[in-house]
Amino acid sequence: MSKEKQFVTEITPQGEDFSRWYIDVIKKSELMDYSPVRGCIVFRPDGFEIWEHMKDELDRRFKETGHRNAYFPMLIPESFFQKEKEHVEGFNPELPWVTEAGGEKLEERLAIRPTSETIIGHMYSKWVQSYRDLPLLINQWANVVRWEKRTLPFLRTTEFLWQEGHTAHETEVEARAETAQMLAIYKDFAENFLAIPVIVGQKTPSEKFAGAVDTYSIEAMMKDGRAVQAGTSHYLGTNFAVAFDIKFLDRENTQQFAHTTSWGVTTRLIGALIMVHGDDRGLALPPKVAPTQVVMIPIGPPKTREQVIGRVDELYAELKKAGVRVKVDDRSEVSPGWKFNEYEMRGVPLRLELGPRDMENGQVVLVSRLTGEKRMVAQVDLTVEVERMLAEIQSGMLERAKQFRADHSHSVETLDEMKALLEEKRGFALAGWCGSEACEKQVKEETGATSRNIPFEPAEHKTTCLVCGDKAQHTVVFARAY
Repeated sequence: MSKEKQFVTEITPQGEDFSRWYIDVIKKSELMDYSPVRGCIVFRPDGFEIWEHMKDELDRRFKETGHRNAYFPMLIPESFFQKEKEHVEGFNPELPWVTEAGGEKLEERLAIRPTSETIIGHMYSKWVQSYRDLPLLINQWANVVRWEKRTLPFLRTTEFLWQEGHTAHETEVEARAETAQMLAIYKDFAENFLAIPVIVGQKTPSEKFAGAVDTYSIEAMMKDGRAVQAGTSHYLGTNFAVAFDIKFLDRENTQQFAHTTSWGVTTRLIGALIMVHGDDRGLALPPKVAPTQVVMIPIGPPKTREQVIGRVDELYAELKKAGVRVKVDDRSEVSPGWKFNEYEMRGVPLRLELGPRDMENGQVVLVSRLTGEKRMVAQVDLTVEVERMLAEIQSGMLERAKQFRADHSHSVETLDEMKALLEEKRGFALAGWCGSEACEKQVKEETGATSRNIPFEPAEHKTTCLVCGDKAQHTVVFARAY
């Protein structure tokens, strides 16, 4: 078997080994490579471009809601972490420290940023003096470092990219409205841009962000039935304001502590995108986020090659002008069939084929990565038809992912039921919970599943706790997670 042929076919089937499938796909589609530093990856251009499309879309949404971007240092003094006790305890195991610089030992250790609440809180205390300075709505695009014991490219890496929003408000009502607004933005972005359906809800106290009053999340189901926390929004109350002295004179000229929030998504969304949509042929990327939306492949014998490529170039210019991310592969050393397989593996949503017969008939062939459907389209209608098919693929991918989640979501009444379910099937389990941390811990110990969130809109409301049988205070989604 030739090296070319192996490149497009050697992907472990999902049903055989999902983790191996994932690594095969991201390596063969050239989204990333391993770096010489443990747990860190190199984003190759296609992988980074996916992140750029996510970043551009989110940045637009943040700015529409009044947020502005700033940048804070990645080195944070140790004393800052001591100010918010619960926060430092939550992050301490993951913190890398700088202890020496310029050949000298530092007087105070500096943490490499795991998150920026502390340094931003310090700066907000300088910037906020009066209610007129509020609300303060700032977002940061940055990298962070958390010393993870177990890593998986994109989903859990030592260094990763993210955005972190940090806001300060006059009142609890305003801050909670901000927390809800950002959660809604994440939900809409996940579903309508990434075609990833999510469950929106509140984290249990044991799963909330260290230092938060309340944490809310969007949870997505991967093709192996595991969950990925795809975004979080935190109401921090006055915890960080008290710790960092973020005070202001209110409208009655009285000093008050600000109510703060934080919210973020990370490059783990790239991993989620792959695991939600990919199949045994490789990546399947929603058009809105795909680096290449349409690949054009000229077909035919050498004698017609020049003429066909000339027309392909004209059609390419037309699509490009319409804002379509389009690529031409006119290599003569590999066959059209090999190219078809390669671009399917790379997840390109739409393939355009043009040969001599198509030239005679004034048409092209469009092939969907999602369904494999082939459509003969008149060249004069090309831009309209391409845009129509890309929209169909985008919505079709969301519907397919919703159906998969529905097929793998289960309702359970007892812990034994959940154990049996997770041994026999994959997916999410909806169950009642009394609110006791001991019962929640027992679920994790006996099944390996954690509470993902308390959904705002559960499929049904449970009445008894799956562990102790007492009255359920909450209906919770449980799942094994990345």
